[in-house]
Amino acid sequence: MSGPEGPVPAPGLRARVWRAVREGNSVVVTLLAMFASVIVGGVLISVSDKATIAASKYFFSYPWDTFSAAWHATSRAYLALFEGAIFNPSSLATGSISTILYPLSETIVNATPLILAGLSVGIAFRAGLFNIGGQGQIIFGAVLAGYVGFAWHLPVGVHVLVAVLAGLVGGALWGGLAGWLKARTGAHEVITTIMLNYVAYYALSFLLSVQGFQRPPYQQAISNQVDANARLPHLLGPDLRVHAGIFVALAAAWVTWWLLERSTIGFQLRAVGANPNAARTAGMSVERSYFLVMLVAGGLAGLAGAMQILGTNSAITQDIDAGIGFDGITVALLGLGRPGGAVLAGLLFGALRAGGVQMQSRTGTPIDLVVVIQSLIVMFIAAPPLVRAIFRLRSRDRAGIGSELAKGWNG
Repeated sequence: MSGPEGPVPAPGLRARVWRAVREGNSVVVTLLAMFASVIVGGVLISVSDKATIAASKYFFSYPWDTFSAAWHATSRAYLALFEGAIFNPSSLATGSISTILYPLSETIVNATPLILAGLSVGIAFRAGLFNIGGQGQIIFGAVLAGYVGFAWHLPVGVHVLVAVLAGLVGGALWGGLAGWLKARTGAHEVITTIMLNYVAYYALSFLLSVQGFQRPPYQQAISNQVDANARLPHLLGPDLRVHAGIFVALAAAWVTWWLLERSTIGFQLRAVGANPNAARTAGMSVERSYFLVMLVAGGLAGLAGAMQILGTNSAITQDIDAGIGFDGITVALLGLGRPGGAVLAGLLFGALRAGGVQMQSRTGTPIDLVVVIQSLIVMFIAAPPLVRAIFRLRSRDRAGIGSELAKGWNG
């Protein structure tokens, strides 16, 4: 850069950061949305705390007591959340590596299927579709992976690989069905994927009553147990649940990024998502893109189901999806539809899930408040003008994830 008096030095790091804050780019808006949700969540924690409620009766006489009780309740809850998700200093006294790493292990275990589900929703967003069928795709991925896991008997190493691939195929078939209906008939993907969720849920209910799939003595709705050869190996020993599925999730994120950003197919998917009419005019097959992206999205969700049955659980039950299919929408929104964002958002929500249990047990804070905080994050992320108005940031004309979501709804 140069000016009338010679070269102008490039702005320093502090100046660039401050400019990004003032302009309110997507990263800053995301961070501020998380901050706002934590603040609102703290208020909700305070108003649900018994000590704060008791102190508030004398608010006009002793207001500081109310604020002190509210701060104590909120700080204790968030500290418990942190210690349950990241690190508990008191665990150092035990000298046990498994005890020290337990919070991180639980965060990663919870994050693994969430990352895959977020990638599934996010890649559909980029093509202008709203994949709300993660639940059904996860169920069918878990069913095929679980069946291969307990019905087939293969050598060590080969068995787990085939079971993971079976989960991918199961989810891809279920997602591809919705994509085929969209491409051939124009059926809206939101409607078809919701209905396919019900089909998958009740199909699983039927399978859990069929001999050969159901575990003897045939009195409970639970499948046969997956063979040890088909289980994903634990990374830090048998005392910690973290397993090799996290590497599968990270590899899937990298492949998804490469597919979207470095491949011809990814360019076509993004072009269709940006403007299907222009893409069709340019000679691209919009219908083929719809089918292909739902096939890939279903496969990613199917991998999430495989992680559930091969890594976390040892048998299939009616709640094998554990709400991950719908939480994947939250992860994709927070990650702005990007693979890297899905990884970070999945880790965040994995931490909230892991830490929420500790927060409830130690402080008595309802675990539902963790879900409220997640919902608040999504609400603020989906409404960037609201965040900019709260923090007095400059308005931006660039479309964000909200426009991609709208395209998904409008098909």
